[in-house]
Amino acid sequence: MNSSNQSTRISSSENSDDNIFGPRNDGRVCNGTLKKARLPCFGLDIGGSLVKLVYFEPLESTIKSSRQEQAGLEALREFIISNVEYGEEGIRDDKLEMNELVIGGRQGNLHFIRFPTCHIASFLDIAARLNASVLDRKVCATGGGAFKFEKDFREVLGVQLVKYDELDCLIHGIHYINSNFMHECYYWSNPQCIAGAQQVSYDFETDPYPYLVVNIGSGVSILAVESAEKYDRISGTSLGGGTFLGLCSLLTGCSTFEEAIELAAKGDGNKVDKLVKDIYGGDYGKFNLPGDTVASSFGKMCYADKREQAKPEDIARATLVTITNNIGSIARMCAVNAKIERVVFVGNFLRKNEISMKLLASAMDYWSQNTMKALFLRHEGYFGAVGALLELMTSAKTFQK
Repeated sequence: MNSSNQSTRISSSENSDDNIFGPRNDGRVCNGTLKKARLPCFGLDIGGSLVKLVYFEPLESTIKSSRQEQAGLEALREFIISNVEYGEEGIRDDKLEMNELVIGGRQGNLHFIRFPTCHIASFLDIAARLNASVLDRKVCATGGGAFKFEKDFREVLGVQLVKYDELDCLIHGIHYINSNFMHECYYWSNPQCIAGAQQVSYDFETDPYPYLVVNIGSGVSILAVESAEKYDRISGTSLGGGTFLGLCSLLTGCSTFEEAIELAAKGDGNKVDKLVKDIYGGDYGKFNLPGDTVASSFGKMCYADKREQAKPEDIARATLVTITNNIGSIARMCAVNAKIERVVFVGNFLRKNEISMKLLASAMDYWSQNTMKALFLRHEGYFGAVGALLELMTSAKTFQK
């Protein structure tokens, strides 16, 4: 988001007790009285690379509030709903919109918005000009940026960030969206044939436990989930989406994740990586390693003639394969050690990144001898923000102070 035609804004809300894993059309009753969340309702996940924001748009034709609040709410709603793009890099993912939900005693639609964290100063300036903070003085947030930018929110907008644990929010968000969005979960059929692999819906709601969740953002966290409220972080790696973009920026001169992915889609990583067949002349039959398996990432870059032949798109592809293979290998070992057969990959690294999804699907399928599937979720990196919104809806005491 830059300063022209920009961003969205957050404010927070207050409200009632809410069973976030209950039916989507339940009446929220607290102490015998129907409670409704204050408006507007936002959840915010401020990550190392991206800010993810969810906005709950109420469908009531009239909302009890002061004239100033009503005008502010309508202006904010109009700004968010009338745009799909905000400046150059702010995006509302309209295809992910969830309609006619009941949250906090109100019926409405849920909208999903993202923009680079490096533009958060512009985001705050736009929010201040929209006078968004008149609607509430507290904002519900998660992610490392909820701590890093707490002072900025207070000084620019005059609002307090009410912070929630990002992994709690992640798990709650996954469960809520999966139970309310049709065909949220899917896998890739025939993953060994990368070009011919197709998405197939997967029933992840009936009996999901236990499962492993691999959250790929700037870095990677791996969680073993035993129930809706019980999970452990069992591993992770610093080599994630931030590593991919950082290396691509250094090696190819690209500046955005989208540009790096587009480069990788056109490249040939085999011109950069050393393969099994480059060493053995073919397959390594004893250990069932096909000749086209990567034996050494960037291994051909030791030779001057190979460096001269490698194009920026080949380097981007090899970088993507290197990061993806590392994540897949760690996830596979964690699944085996934890004796868990279902592995769910989420996070913004997978956005517009079919290459990595198919590589992960192929690797999990191949090394498990077809006994383990890589599962994916359509809302990818928004689960933390949704979880923050749900925490907001269940934390009335916080917002009554």
